Amino acid sequence: MARTQALPIQIATGDPRPIGKQIVDAVRMRIATGELEPGAQLPSVRGLAQQLTINPNTVAKAYAELTAEGWLESRLGLGLYVAPPRQRLSAAERDRRMDEAIQAFVHEVAALDYPPDRAIARLDKALGVLAKKSA
Repeated sequence: MARTQALPIQIATGDPRPIGKQIVDAVRMRIATGELEPGAQLPSVRGLAQQLTINPNTVAKAYAELTAEGWLESRLGLGLYVAPPRQRLSAAERDRRMDEAIQAFVHEVAALDYPPDRAIARLDKALGVLAKKSA
């Protein structure tokens, strides 16, 4: 039986994303990079809410979104676990979301007046965490 893992995430008060979105993004990243492996149990709603000192309803909504997207699975009476890997989005939806993310990135880089070659180098370094998983 899998043991509950601590969920090493932090909420940034200055982050423009809502707290629930920060939780969803952090859990997705930990699963995508292999930090949270399939079958790993997540803290209870109350446990994570206490850890982060936030409202349990916020955690419950984030967990519900992750479950609906197929990242987590609920086991009756046992809690939430990282779901086995599967393709969660259609190819068209993945392409749409990638285009959206790239456009947002380009707009931010442009607004910062950041040189494209330096932005690409920083992006390459940041994406390195995903390369480690596939290695």
